[in-house]
Amino acid sequence: MLELTEVNGIGSKAIIALNKLSIYSVEKLVTYYPFRYNILKRSNLLELLQDDNVVIDGVIESKPNIFFFAKHKDKMTFKIKTDNMILSIIIYNRGYLKNKLLIGNIITVIGKYDKLHNIIVANDIKLSPLAEIPAIEPIYHANYSITSNKIHNYIVKALKKDFELIDYIPDKYVQKYNFIGKKDAVMIAHNPTNMNSLNKALNRLKYEELFLFMIKINYLKLNNNFQFGLKRNTDRVDIDRFINDLSFTLTADQLNCVNDVYNDLVNEKRMNRLIQGDVGSGKTIVAIIAMYINYLSGYQSALMAPTEILTKQHYENINNLFFKYGIRVALLTGNLKLKEKKQIYEKLNTGEIDVIVGTHALFTDDVKYHNLGLVITDEQHRFGVNQRANLKNKGLVPDILYMSATPIPRTYALTIYGDMDVSSIKTMPNGRKPVITYLKKDNEIKDVLNMMLEQLKNNHQIYVIAPLIEESDKIDLENINELYKKMDRAFGKFYKVGILHGKMEANEKENVMNQFASNEIQILVSTTVIEVGVDVKNATMMVIFDSYRFGLSAIHQLRGRVGRNDLQSYCILISNKNTERLKILTETNDGFKISEEDFKLRGSGDLFGVRQSGDMNFQIANIKNDYTILLSAKNDSDEYLKNIDLYNDIKSNQIKEILYCSNALD
Repeated sequence: MLELTEVNGIGSKAIIALNKLSIYSVEKLVTYYPFRYNILKRSNLLELLQDDNVVIDGVIESKPNIFFFAKHKDKMTFKIKTDNMILSIIIYNRGYLKNKLLIGNIITVIGKYDKLHNIIVANDIKLSPLAEIPAIEPIYHANYSITSNKIHNYIVKALKKDFELIDYIPDKYVQKYNFIGKKDAVMIAHNPTNMNSLNKALNRLKYEELFLFMIKINYLKLNNNFQFGLKRNTDRVDIDRFINDLSFTLTADQLNCVNDVYNDLVNEKRMNRLIQGDVGSGKTIVAIIAMYINYLSGYQSALMAPTEILTKQHYENINNLFFKYGIRVALLTGNLKLKEKKQIYEKLNTGEIDVIVGTHALFTDDVKYHNLGLVITDEQHRFGVNQRANLKNKGLVPDILYMSATPIPRTYALTIYGDMDVSSIKTMPNGRKPVITYLKKDNEIKDVLNMMLEQLKNNHQIYVIAPLIEESDKIDLENINELYKKMDRAFGKFYKVGILHGKMEANEKENVMNQFASNEIQILVSTTVIEVGVDVKNATMMVIFDSYRFGLSAIHQLRGRVGRNDLQSYCILISNKNTERLKILTETNDGFKISEEDFKLRGSGDLFGVRQSGDMNFQIANIKNDYTILLSAKNDSDEYLKNIDLYNDIKSNQIKEILYCSNALD
């Protein structure tokens, strides 16, 4: 691989900045693709509507003025003349351009047009007339220490070097789709001259990325089919007795999931199953029954959750159910003292712990299991290749069960989760009432406060959600601290208001959640840190400010924090924008319908955030927009894997490269 230092102009500071973007070589640099393209076609101001995107060039009419705020932040304003009109330009954090913005110079401005005030809020300024700028401009993900333009300049220089790019598409499929060469595709992706050639280049690069991804998925599925699991001789009568002893009745969907899991666990084939279901649909009890089946066969279980709050909650629920059966449950979190951790490590190793609940620390080198038989991962964790390899190195091959509260459209689930068996819970537990959701505008805040007061008078509790932690002069959003003060002014005389966000220390968060759980706090002002798994049954209302900032699935996840008992619960969405999009949340509580709608509107980002360990970290492909390419890649990867010998010597270097590049070989 070529070193970055071999590219002219890349010095030590640039290398540090590029390394932060995970770029460590010339090959990595040239395959750092644009995430979008600006089509720089001159706008006709007379045809534009309020807040339309605009590209315009004009003559600078006034000296720029700069206003500084916060740390390293600035706002610059000046005027340009174009089409016999004078426009005001506002741009943030470009103060360094001031000395280059001279009266009489022609520049190009890209941004949003505020037609009412004749202002362009610019996101970029080019120091040239539009005619001198390429019509298609690549835009790269950057950071505070390097700009998109700088990245592009370095890539242009790197493309002149003699570097090697491995083409991972087998010749058969190159010919099938008449793909251009990889190097040509990379060149065009960074320096497009027309949309036709750009689309050809992008389709070729996207196919390769999705082909490698589907190779990984399909390889894992094939591998699972050949992997023998643990033998269990568990009497179904014992499982039914445990279910009948529960204080509630399982729904039909829950029972179907239990059957799926039971059949997996008593089967010799290793389990690799996903249970997906709405927030509050009762996935956890299915997981607990799976642990009980595993326990009856003499094996240990481990449940991994993404946050300490959720981990502790799981521990308490599991311990309460298992205590009378003599099943020993332990909790392993980061804030335990070293002595306590060592005691847990020792008991796990000797088999004195039957069920361990914790975060990803459950699979570190320090943890050694006596006979781990089942691993369950909840919410945002996708049990990745590295973790599986880690267990394998310890001589462990447990069955794997995933739980996801983000329902995924069936068509996409079959593709994205192709390496797993999928069970779904669509019905809610008996006695649960659907959450009633209202959509309110900012000027209806008095109505909202009255609705909140009604719940508080009934001794119920309320979540209030803000999307930001710190103030921003660029975006007019409710700040969590400001929102806390407002709630305290409105209700603080009679009710306790608390605050919770991700920047707090773990013990602070735990203390606040304990106070909220015990009703010492009646109103909890929070960011989305409460989205995952927090269960306070007395909370009957959620108020979400600036709700247009969230995806539909994200709001549905948040909404799932209320309505967790037989009390009628409410969700109030406050927004002056995107109200049509948000209306679906007032019409349905079906997470599967909402995920379909969210997928159409926003793409895969919200829906597939549940997959980690790099599984969905695409450089150039997009699951929604490129679904047709994904299906082709899926079918081709199926065919490809069926025609090679996976379990004997693989002689073809290209096959080795394909499997290793896709992380299929762990």
